[in-house]
Amino acid sequence: MKAVGARLPRYDGIEHVTGRTTYVDDVRVPGTLWAKALRSPLHSATITSFDASKAEAMPGVHAVITHADVPLLEYGHLSALGIPADEPLLAKDEVRYKGQPIAVVAAEDEETAMAAVEAIDIELDERTPLFDIRRAFDSDAPKVHQWGNWYTHFEGEMDRRQIRKGSVEDAFDKADTIVQGVYRPAAIEHVPLETQVALVVPEASGRLTIYSCTQALYFSMGVVAAHLQVPLNKLKVVGGTVGGGFGGKVDTASETMCALLAQKSGRPVKWRWTREEEFLCSSTRAPWHMEIADAVTKDGWILGRKMLTLHDSGAYGRFSPYGLTKHSFHHTGAYTIPNLEFDGYVVFTNRVPTTAMRGFGVTSVSFATETHMSRIADLLGLDPYEVRLKNANRIGDTSPNRIVYTDPSTVSVVKALAGGMDVELQPDYAAMTRDPREGDLLPEHLVGQMANPEDH
Repeated sequence: MKAVGARLPRYDGIEHVTGRTTYVDDVRVPGTLWAKALRSPLHSATITSFDASKAEAMPGVHAVITHADVPLLEYGHLSALGIPADEPLLAKDEVRYKGQPIAVVAAEDEETAMAAVEAIDIELDERTPLFDIRRAFDSDAPKVHQWGNWYTHFEGEMDRRQIRKGSVEDAFDKADTIVQGVYRPAAIEHVPLETQVALVVPEASGRLTIYSCTQALYFSMGVVAAHLQVPLNKLKVVGGTVGGGFGGKVDTASETMCALLAQKSGRPVKWRWTREEEFLCSSTRAPWHMEIADAVTKDGWILGRKMLTLHDSGAYGRFSPYGLTKHSFHHTGAYTIPNLEFDGYVVFTNRVPTTAMRGFGVTSVSFATETHMSRIADLLGLDPYEVRLKNANRIGDTSPNRIVYTDPSTVSVVKALAGGMDVELQPDYAAMTRDPREGDLLPEHLVGQMANPEDH
């Protein structure tokens, strides 16, 4: 308990500010080769011919790997959780996004590796790409994925994440007005100061020592082992220092490719992405398309919500089904809405695959729900703080997926925000707490969704 409330220095703070922290790029191993990738110059294309013989014959080139060198070509970070793998480590017959790796070279230095990449002969038959998730459902839309244009493997082979609670039809019949909005936050690049870096050292024992900047060491270790089809005890992964990740270094693949190059060459292999590669090829926070229609009363109660979400997964699934699941559970924000109809789709496009970024799945829907709450207050001519406090989650309320709230913080947070903005709340609102609803705070439309927290 000595640490509670104490101003303790970060355990790694001094090393960071004095430049003594060791990152993956600081690790030096004699005889290390450099890796460079042949990446797709097109957003969508069929690979019609491929010949790496010139590159393999170049002086200073020690290994070239393609899809044929990968023991298990497709394996996802969430394969162990039942989300089917869909993304090849290296492109095989087609490319689905600009920058997708097709082959990787290991050579004595970066210049030789790049020259070898340029010596690879490849021919691509360009296809029409799809970038707008709203067009994915059109009958004439380009087909992006082998499953179609959206993910179809939710529980029970559902093609969407679906939530139903109460009766939305009744809520919309009883509403004084319907408030609608469409919200479309864009993709965001993580821009870590440290780009993707990996170093793999083959040991005399047959083990591989992997230096990685991954944020999810055991995830990455499992993925490398699966692709290489080796037991985990054949790998030693050294991580722990990440020069900025924010979610973007969870689904790294450079460790696996360096491991394959190290096995093939018998030499240590290092791959340090350029800043251009980081912007072109690294995964981003996903773009979203969210449509909200709320049934509201003239005094600010939200009776029901219809919501449609399209999540831009990019060319492959990766973590997107998980992100949409979190998103769906939070689609009412910090507020209790008893009647719900939610449909969410993971949609494939010819963009770079998207991934986690700070509050994955929740941040985007929070932006939408809070903007929508302000829109409701504005259209009704009500105070935005009071609308939020009235509908705020309280003890005994239930979430969209019927989880009973036992420790909600919405009321205290909204009151703190009002205080911080020097907004003086009306006495009834200033006195509100998170306690179970009663009296005027328990109107008829909220009675049926209440539950006893002690029973759950």
